[in-house]
Amino acid sequence: MAQCVFHEAKQVLKALRADFKIVFERDPAARNWLEVMFCYPGLQALMFHRFAHWLWNLGLPFVPRLLSHISRFITGIEIHPGATIGHSVFIDHGMGVVVGETAIIGDYCLIYQGVTLGGTGKESGKRHPTLGENVVVGAGAKVLGNIQIGNNVRIGAGSVVLREVPSDCTVVGIPGRVVYRAGERVGPLDHDRLPDSEAQVIRALVDRIEALEEQLETLKEDKVSQKELVAIGQSKSCRLDDRVITEFLDGSGI
Repeated sequence: MAQCVFHEAKQVLKALRADFKIVFERDPAARNWLEVMFCYPGLQALMFHRFAHWLWNLGLPFVPRLLSHISRFITGIEIHPGATIGHSVFIDHGMGVVVGETAIIGDYCLIYQGVTLGGTGKESGKRHPTLGENVVVGAGAKVLGNIQIGNNVRIGAGSVVLREVPSDCTVVGIPGRVVYRAGERVGPLDHDRLPDSEAQVIRALVDRIEALEEQLETLKEDKVSQKELVAIGQSKSCRLDDRVITEFLDGSGI
């Protein structure tokens, strides 16, 4: 028993070292270890959580929840002691981050302020999301329910994700939809450089409305044949069965 406790404590310290090192890789503002240790609430919240999670796994009552509450008071980040968090996780700024009891966060994840990894009801058991490795969750994003987020997924700022997302995808919007970058690679810190699927669809629909209005005006003038009228409508790039509209309405695969 004592050997098992010692091994778990060693793993906690190892994870904390990894959390400390990843700050310098992910945040260009990190200048020295003293500043990171005392002025980074994301790192402090992880320190509280790893100790509270260790006590939670030992079955100790009350104390883990008390540590979680103290951590929220100091850092503004609420992580339930039952949540499982991998190593080298970075919570940037962190104010308003909420992580539920059964949430699982994989290694090398990057989480910005205002993110919620929460549930959707009062169901028991696994009710919070699971993030794979190297996932970026943008500021203010909400990932809700017992869903699986694959590896290397980018979730845009302000998105609300309610369905599972396969690996190597980018998700934006409310509700969150998979979008494709046409080969353009998104860096781990570029959560603000994501495509706006809603704007693309609105632009496509506006183009279609303009085409229909042009057809209507032509009908009123009665100056062209029916064949020429159809040609005018087809000359516009947007059709209702366009890929961008179809993927948006279908949830683009998720």
